[in-house]
Amino acid sequence: MHELPQTLVNGLTLGALYGLIAIGYTMVYGIVQLINFAHGEIFMIGGFGALTVYLWLPSGTSLALALPLMLIGGILASVAIATAAERFAYRPLRGGPRLAPLITAIGLSIALQQAIWAFYPDAKKARSFPQFEGSSYQISDSLHIQRGDAFLLIAAPLCMLALGLFVSKSRAGRAMQATAQDPDTAKLMGINTDRIIVMAFAIGGAFAAVAALSHGLKYGQINFEMGFIAGLKAFTAAVLGGIGNIYGAMLGGVVLGIAEALAIKYIQDIPGMDQLGGGAWKDVWAFTLLILVLLVRPQGLLGERVADRA
Repeated sequence: MHELPQTLVNGLTLGALYGLIAIGYTMVYGIVQLINFAHGEIFMIGGFGALTVYLWLPSGTSLALALPLMLIGGILASVAIATAAERFAYRPLRGGPRLAPLITAIGLSIALQQAIWAFYPDAKKARSFPQFEGSSYQISDSLHIQRGDAFLLIAAPLCMLALGLFVSKSRAGRAMQATAQDPDTAKLMGINTDRIIVMAFAIGGAFAAVAALSHGLKYGQINFEMGFIAGLKAFTAAVLGGIGNIYGAMLGGVVLGIAEALAIKYIQDIPGMDQLGGGAWKDVWAFTLLILVLLVRPQGLLGERVADRA
């Protein structure tokens, strides 16, 4: 039990990472009822955008000085791909059969992954990512926080606070709420719904870029395949929290991350369960949790039971 605080912190940082990516899924779905399965690759491209900026900087540049520029580079890359995907891949299919944009999203995901694999220098193998120098922050004898994790634990709440204020206080945020509730009526009230939808994709891409930078700082490397599993887990977090609810996306990510961390640490210590623990089974327990929650509460933890929109 003395390792429980460290396990919870590890789960919290992992969950914050999932939550940042999940917000992109939930915002797009909340407005246009689309599951953007290419969002994992938008996350991945944000990581490569941040790495590209770092490689362009003079050798020996301090990571503390490079970090804001890397964040801007990652956000620009992710937002550019996200908005281009909306404009050229999804908008022409809007109003068509629901299966068409879903298949398009899957195809776009594969295309983006292979584009990085084929055209980014040395992307066929994992690329090293800069990390903070120095030891971790020692909170107590049994609790320490890696410097990359500390960045994530600061960035995630700040992003959520900024998004919450934007959605609830700004004119554009209220327009997003109106579009999510009833896009046809929102158009009649003078809201440019196309611009609102682009804004949702852009915000989701920006959050994915923050998550990608945090991922690189946490693990010390990025690769062209990292968006698949991370995107799948983030989608799971969005559904777990109640897809369409931005706070539910972060809550679902945190619950999922903590569940994974606890399963990795403790399942194998249960008599008769030693073969079902460890990191190899973490994905199994994550999806088992999702199934259990949805059996009890199909709309997710913070989702509301509503009728399908015609």
